[in-house]
Amino acid sequence: MSPQSDPAGLPRLLAGMPAHGSMGLAEHLALHGKLPFAGRRERRGAGALIDLVEQAGLRGRGGAAFPLARKMGAVAASAGRAPIGRRPIVLANAAEGEPASRKDRVLLEGLPHLIIDGGVLAARAVGADELILCIDEEAGPALQSAKRAIRERERTGGDALRINIQTVPGGYVSGQESALVNLCNGGSAKPTLTPPMPFQRGVRRRPTLINNSETLAHLALIARYGPQWFRQLGTQAHPGSTLLTLSGAFAHPGVYEIEYGAPLQSLIEGAGGATSPIRAALLGGYAGTWFDGAMIPTITLSNDHLAPHEASLGAGIVVLLSQETCPVAETARVTRWLAEQSAGQCGPCVHGLRAIAGAIEELAAGAASAGAGQRIARWSTLAKGRGACRHPDGAARFITSALDVFAEEFADHARHGPCDACSRTYELPLPASSKLAAAA
Repeated sequence: MSPQSDPAGLPRLLAGMPAHGSMGLAEHLALHGKLPFAGRRERRGAGALIDLVEQAGLRGRGGAAFPLARKMGAVAASAGRAPIGRRPIVLANAAEGEPASRKDRVLLEGLPHLIIDGGVLAARAVGADELILCIDEEAGPALQSAKRAIRERERTGGDALRINIQTVPGGYVSGQESALVNLCNGGSAKPTLTPPMPFQRGVRRRPTLINNSETLAHLALIARYGPQWFRQLGTQAHPGSTLLTLSGAFAHPGVYEIEYGAPLQSLIEGAGGATSPIRAALLGGYAGTWFDGAMIPTITLSNDHLAPHEASLGAGIVVLLSQETCPVAETARVTRWLAEQSAGQCGPCVHGLRAIAGAIEELAAGAASAGAGQRIARWSTLAKGRGACRHPDGAARFITSALDVFAEEFADHARHGPCDACSRTYELPLPASSKLAAAA
């Protein structure tokens, strides 16, 4: 594909992905061409780039799906009111604390210049003088890839801003926006109460634009090929392509790029099918929603379609749970892990999730008292909407949808205790460092 071509189909983000290692700057430029809008002598105003993003309809790919143009506009407006010397800062969020997700890590490992291009463009649009790449400290290949890419760009002298790396300690809530700001300000990677919002006062008290790394990669392509090109794929409300991490009972798990709004069934077929009959599908990761396997032929991978089910694609995650494993044991294990991921700051999270995890474990063991399922559902509802972040909200969604989809299995465990499948290998991924990651 030449820089002048119009790559309307797929892949887009993953075009030219190396089989091993990362794409260098020269190869990146040969594939995509020179980056517009970013040069020191670029005459087009920063507002022109925000207008392009608005026309494209790009939404964030980190989970919230917030319109990027609105976020950029808010930071640019805050910058106009900030004191002299307090120019905005851009954070590229590649922390990826969700165990079921690998898309940002894969993108950074193989195509670091695409993410940096997007960060440079975002900085140009909001008047920032610094780009910070926030990367999981345990993601060795991604870290090395980012460092090499930064060194390459420094040698060319083509970027008119500082590019730095902030390593982020592993943890489910470490990549939350306020947690990243707190970390970059010398604190711990724990969420803080808002307001002020990062776009008002973030890193070093400056207006701060925080975007998922995939979002910035899309921005780099939109600047080159235009908003109409971007809208050739996807839906009216959510145009473009998106990256999904597939795990569980897929024949070929991994990171895939799909058109936004593609059928789930076609994705499964494209990944080689399932390794065994499917009991359920989890969309959105561990802050996501379970769907019964019988619904798979009816599911479209778009937030418009999923919203009536109180579901979304979240950070781009699809997990297939086979009939070979026990969904009750899986739910108990992941809920305990979610409880352990609390930042330890807010009561509903610290005490609420811990109590819910204990109740699910008792139910799984057949040791729960009557009405345990109703208590778990009620406690999950009470935990929502409190504290410094949305961790309890996501955990509650995961738990309550599990109680619904796996109602028969939960009832059986309440009556008879562990089933034969409880002793089989777990299918839901957890970090290798977690004591809960091992097979039963």
